[in-house]
Amino acid sequence: MAVIKHPAQRVGVFIDTQNLYHSAKHLYKARVNFANVLSEAVGGRTLVRTIAYVIKTDTGEETNFFEALTKIGIETKVKDLQIFADGAKKADWDVGLAIDAVKLAPKLDTVVLATGDGDFVPLIEYLDLNEGCQVEVISFGKSSSAKLKEAAHAFTDMCEDPKRFLIGHRG
Repeated sequence: MAVIKHPAQRVGVFIDTQNLYHSAKHLYKARVNFANVLSEAVGGRTLVRTIAYVIKTDTGEETNFFEALTKIGIETKVKDLQIFADGAKKADWDVGLAIDAVKLAPKLDTVVLATGDGDFVPLIEYLDLNEGCQVEVISFGKSSSAKLKEAAHAFTDMCEDPKRFLIGHRG
C-alpha cells in the first residue's frame, strides 16, 4: 500500500504502553524511549493527540514514569492493575485504546498504533474502510503479530534501530 506523509496530515498516536514495555524488556533488557517513538510516529506531520494507556499498581512506583510521559506531551490514561483471588493479574487497555481511536478518527488523517498486538487488526480494518484513515504501526518487529504488520498501511520496526528507541540498550 502507498503511504502518504505530508506536514499538514493530522496524526493521532495511540500507545499500548504495556506491549512496548514488555517487548523491550524481553528482547533487549532495556526500557522504551517514548520521546523517540513519538517523534518517529509523527514524522514531521501535525500531531493532534497522543495517548499512552498505562497501568497503576498498588506501590505507585510508576508515578515518575507517568510524569515523564506528560512532560514529553503524551496524555496518559490510567487503569488500576486487577489482581484476582487466584493471584492472576490483568492489565489490559485494548478496548479503551480502540474506542478512543474510533472516536478521534474523524479528526485524523492518520492513526499510528504503537503496539505489536494482533488483536488490533480489526481496528485497523475498521479505521481504513469506515473512517478513511491511513493506519500505521510502530513496534518491535520481533515480537509483533505478522497479521498486524500486514494489515497496517506502514510498519516501523523498532528492532531495526534499537539504540534509537531504547534507554539502557547496550547492543
